[in-house]
Amino acid sequence: MRHRLLILSLLFVLIPVAQAAEQLRVAGSTTVLPIVAEAAKYFRQQHPGLSLTVSGGGSGVGVANIDRGLIEIGMASRDLTATEKQRFQGKVKQVAIARDAVAVAVSKAVYEAGVTQLSLAQIAAIYRGEIKNWQQVGGPDSRILVIDKEASRGTRHVFARAVLGSERARAPGATIITGSNNEEQTVIANSDKAIGMLSHAWLNDAVRAVAVGEAGAAVLPTLATVADGSYPIQRQLNLLLPQRGGKMSIAFVGFLLSAQGQQIVQQVGYLPVH
Repeated sequence: MRHRLLILSLLFVLIPVAQAAEQLRVAGSTTVLPIVAEAAKYFRQQHPGLSLTVSGGGSGVGVANIDRGLIEIGMASRDLTATEKQRFQGKVKQVAIARDAVAVAVSKAVYEAGVTQLSLAQIAAIYRGEIKNWQQVGGPDSRILVIDKEASRGTRHVFARAVLGSERARAPGATIITGSNNEEQTVIANSDKAIGMLSHAWLNDAVRAVAVGEAGAAVLPTLATVADGSYPIQRQLNLLLPQRGGKMSIAFVGFLLSAQGQQIVQQVGYLPVH
């Protein structure tokens, strides 16, 4: 019995302990997520020993989790706030990987009834609850279903700053609060009287973008109007990377900024940064 235990002990010493796969966790903005998820498919092929996971939750999740050290890369569809920049100074860097338009999206029925453009003042009045019926802006005699987003969402920050004057501005006219782009897209598509805020890449036949601006000078959210700066509600899509990030984190961000990575950005429906 003693000899058997000795042999088992020797075998345990001689068998090498399997090394854990290198881990790369990415989380945050659901706007940035389609880019990163698609890029991850190619990056995993190049690095077969890498455990690479991508999840959403919103820009607030990306910022909070990178701050707590729970992930290696955060995704944010907005710029860092002044407070966040101060907290992250020398610790976390923000890297832009794409550009995007935040569309003012309405239900197909509303668009086809005549609401094809709105001024920033009209949009603000709708979200403040001052305009409550589509008839007040040239549409059907129907109460407006106003959709807001969760306060932590990057899309909400950008929209509220451009339309309401502050990313923290309240929207008392809203009756529904959604989270992800997919969730809000579904609500607008299933309604005949809704208005909401969506990334340009999430528009479809059932969810139409109105032109934004004064009559005769309103601009649609397109890649061209983002590129020339004429669309008023636009943003950079960012990754948050610790200054002392690991080699795989740096390599993945570098891949997204490469020619192949920027091609993925364009394929998904966003504007490359280069």
